[in-house]
Amino acid sequence: MPSLSPRCTSADSVVAALRTAGCVFAEDEARLILAAARTPDELADMVDRRAVGHPLELVVGWAEFRGLRVTVAPGVFVPRRRTEFLVDQALALAPGARVVVDLCCGSGAVGAALAAALGPVELHSADIDPAAVDCARRNTADAGGEVHTGDLFEALPAGLRGRIDLLAANVPYVPTEEVALLPSEARDHEPLVALDGGTDGLDILRRVAAEAPQWLAPGGHLLVETSERQAPAAVDAFAHSGLTPRLAVSEELYAHVVTGTRT
Repeated sequence: MPSLSPRCTSADSVVAALRTAGCVFAEDEARLILAAARTPDELADMVDRRAVGHPLELVVGWAEFRGLRVTVAPGVFVPRRRTEFLVDQALALAPGARVVVDLCCGSGAVGAALAAALGPVELHSADIDPAAVDCARRNTADAGGEVHTGDLFEALPAGLRGRIDLLAANVPYVPTEEVALLPSEARDHEPLVALDGGTDGLDILRRVAAEAPQWLAPGGHLLVETSERQAPAAVDAFAHSGLTPRLAVSEELYAHVVTGTRT
């Protein structure tokens, strides 16, 4: 395993260690690591962790998401750039939304991004994983967000029923048998509960779609990210629950978002 001596802390030595480990964007990663490290020993530890495959975001402690610096921590799902498309769709559908819920919130990135774009909102985030909840509290504090621990809608205050304008649910959607095929950065360093969506990957999505109409305000919207292969079944699940579904696709980000409106 590449290791960096506390005395060897130049940018060139960090780049060299990352290149040896196979990091394609060694120069860019070195800049981020050098900026985050507070001591030579911490720098050496961060380079070593990255060299053995820890996600860069977990090494430096943050991820960029829609212009925000989102805090992430070990054991918490790292927000993906493709999920920015979900936020864009939400803002296009409801630019005047005032009650926003981020379900399966992970780090809280989606809720934080929606609040930053919408201005003052009543923001609620929820996750079943206590590590994610702690992270989301930090990331939504500036927006005055409330973060709840629990299984999907069970975590939310009952007073939200029938009031939610935007309900974003970045649910896990990897089929169980395909989790082992994920890149090691996800498979080995992110929580299984944030990845595994059941036999066909849509177990959690179906649960969310089934209950969402009870929680959405009239004209409110549910948005869920899925894969190209799963999109038709996801649209069917939304329609079956009584929502008016629509599929939005970003070829650039290879992102597929199903929206459902309570009419």
